[in-house]
Amino acid sequence: MTTVHRVIEAVRTAPRRATTRAGLAALASLLLYAVLRHLSHVSMVDAMVYQAEGAAVAHGHDLYQLRVGAYALPATYPPFSAMLFAPAALLPFGALRVIVTLVNLVELAVVAALSCRLVGWPSRPLRPAAVLLITGFGVWLEPVWTTLRYGQINLLILALVLWDLTLPESSRLKGVGIGLAAGLKITPGIFVLYLLLTRRFRAAATAAASCAATMLVGLLVLPGASWDFWTKELYDTTRVGLEYIVDNQSLRGMMDRLLLSTHTGVSTLLLVAVVAVVGLALAVLIDRRCAGMRRARAWSGLTVAFTMVLISPISWTHHWVWCVPLLVLLGAEARDERRRGRAGWAGRRWRIVLAATAVCFCSFAMWFVPHKAWSGQVRLSYWFEPSASVYPVFGLAFLALVAVRVRRRLSVPVPDAPQTPQGRGASALGDHPRATARH
Repeated sequence: MTTVHRVIEAVRTAPRRATTRAGLAALASLLLYAVLRHLSHVSMVDAMVYQAEGAAVAHGHDLYQLRVGAYALPATYPPFSAMLFAPAALLPFGALRVIVTLVNLVELAVVAALSCRLVGWPSRPLRPAAVLLITGFGVWLEPVWTTLRYGQINLLILALVLWDLTLPESSRLKGVGIGLAAGLKITPGIFVLYLLLTRRFRAAATAAASCAATMLVGLLVLPGASWDFWTKELYDTTRVGLEYIVDNQSLRGMMDRLLLSTHTGVSTLLLVAVVAVVGLALAVLIDRRCAGMRRARAWSGLTVAFTMVLISPISWTHHWVWCVPLLVLLGAEARDERRRGRAGWAGRRWRIVLAATAVCFCSFAMWFVPHKAWSGQVRLSYWFEPSASVYPVFGLAFLALVAVRVRRRLSVPVPDAPQTPQGRGASALGDHPRATARH
């Protein structure tokens, strides 16, 4: 059964009352969003940059010398991305604004559906209602709001990686989504390393080949721009923007603001290295050693994702759209917790974590920090530090939560496996940890 047929079947069998109510609630939320968006006069400046990149490709101009808008924004993605933007050069910007917004909303719905599939919650009959609610109310999450405000492509990147993570291990397409995402925006390349560390060698090779294919296409069509990007522009983070401003919610941005410096150097590199190693190690441990852990595939994949946005030199607030699948995952954990009906902290902890996560990503906290006057130096009161770096603080807390879960899982004694006729131990949970972790 194809994906389209599965969607049609899910809609056909969905409870009509729940789906109707969810649709009406989502529509009301989106209408309110449209009104506030109109009143806030969003610029969609990144869509403007993408259009300029497409025009540069179409007319043979120097891609990495263009500057757009009042802030003289440059092209920052690989040449392959700019080639995909070429059709945008044919549209008036007013029409492009509408199209980009609608496409992003569709991508948000796709992300919602893939998040539910990755987590395995809610049940299939209720998923159409869940997708409608996530799409309708997801626009109020700051990373999603900012993605829509700027006309960014983060939801496309997220959808490609989620699609890859939800594919069965036997699929020949496993790795293609990750490779394409890396070819569009570099940072998802950490998932290729994750595939290697978890011994999915065929998927890792497919991802590497897919990414290499995007590079080859860019080289054939735009040889000069490809040479400039892969030998020079990629390594100059100052072209992307100032690393210390609150827009940058990476560890680098947090450390610059904390130490009131634009050159934190060794201290930041050490922290980034430690977080990278710990994050990847936790993801691999979940995958290889935590047999029977509920939703292991989702926990492992999201651990890699949050490690990625933490260690990237620049992670703008809209790069944290990974909060969407995380909220779905925490919602599933909270649902299970409620069903168990335990008293006290043990019976409420996931609901508290879910509520705190929702508040964090709906708070817009970093935008209340005075920062517009910064120019070449960091001037920030320590009172504002938690708000200025709310996402990296959350990301570190998330990795700590994952570490606690992994430690508890590894501390549970595993019963001795019965001997098979071949003399090998077979786990009561399956011959391989993935047998249980990926159902």
